[in-house]
Amino acid sequence: MEKLMKYSIIAIAAVLVLAAGMALMTPFSQTGEEKNFETETITDMAGRNVTVPVQINKVIGTAPPSTMLIYMIAPDKLLAWNSNLYESSKKYIPESYRNLPVAGGWFGKESGNYENFISKNPDIVIEGFTTSKDFISGINERQSMLGTIPVVAVDNSVNAKDYAPAIEFAGKILGEEKKAGELINFYQKYLNLVTERVAEIPEDEKVTVYYAEGPEGIFTDPKGSQHSQLIEICGGKNIADCKISPGYGQTEVSIEQIISWNPEVIIVGDMTFYSEIFENPLWKEIKAVKNKRVYPVPVTAFSWFDRPPGVNQIIGIPWTAKMLYPEKFEDIDMTSITKDYHEQFYHISLTDDEVAEILNT
Repeated sequence: MEKLMKYSIIAIAAVLVLAAGMALMTPFSQTGEEKNFETETITDMAGRNVTVPVQINKVIGTAPPSTMLIYMIAPDKLLAWNSNLYESSKKYIPESYRNLPVAGGWFGKESGNYENFISKNPDIVIEGFTTSKDFISGINERQSMLGTIPVVAVDNSVNAKDYAPAIEFAGKILGEEKKAGELINFYQKYLNLVTERVAEIPEDEKVTVYYAEGPEGIFTDPKGSQHSQLIEICGGKNIADCKISPGYGQTEVSIEQIISWNPEVIIVGDMTFYSEIFENPLWKEIKAVKNKRVYPVPVTAFSWFDRPPGVNQIIGIPWTAKMLYPEKFEDIDMTSITKDYHEQFYHISLTDDEVAEILNT
């Protein structure tokens, strides 16, 4: 009898140990949220093999270009923005998305906080990038700090000539291939239309353009900068003869330099400057000002031209082309394009009056 009780106690103890082990293996995170432990190994756009959940439901981007890409393709899977949205931008984003929390990130002058990302418990983190010598070491550091959360690299998320691969890859990993295909079709339609037409313009007949940034208009980004790339794509000649400032960009120049460049068109990224340029005596003799060819960049959910560079610039391709060459693109209906873009990319419908306000018409 004593021996039987001894074996019974051992058996009960074994069951308790097994139960405890099963409890540790249950598919719940420390926050009590159900986790999907079925995984697969993919090759990301940096050529890294990454093990990710088969079903991805919660995603954060490390910087605005990748975050915008997630929002456009799979808004219900986006966990957080990288920074606070401008109040003026919120009306172009449905309420269910505009109030997402802010996680921070690594972009411009910002340095993210890994604890913030980990606390959001994402299935994956998407790192968007342009090819650079320090990217691989950067993403490896990101992965080591985020522990078991997979970091997936997306290439060319800021290259306006080549967004299609990034959109396609993100659509596949997020399980939204159809949606990604629709966005690619929209993008390719207007990119092809614009690039084919402007290719016919002789170099000496291209419109000269100055991109005015900052409240005084004396910061700019020259040819070759990711911040001014729409000028060249749309057949303009970026007239700024200065060095590219690394990182955030915005090279400071003098008003004397701008006067000597004498651009035919000025694209303005700061509404304070735009509201003053026609009354400013320092600018009045510049050709673009005299001819009233100064155009403020439209900003809805995000800027159409720059800051950040990314898939938000897709709508900026037909807009910039029409600003530079109105006769050549007379058949482009920006009202219709603006409506279509916001429905497909920003998940919101606009009225004719709202579009007229955006286009300043």
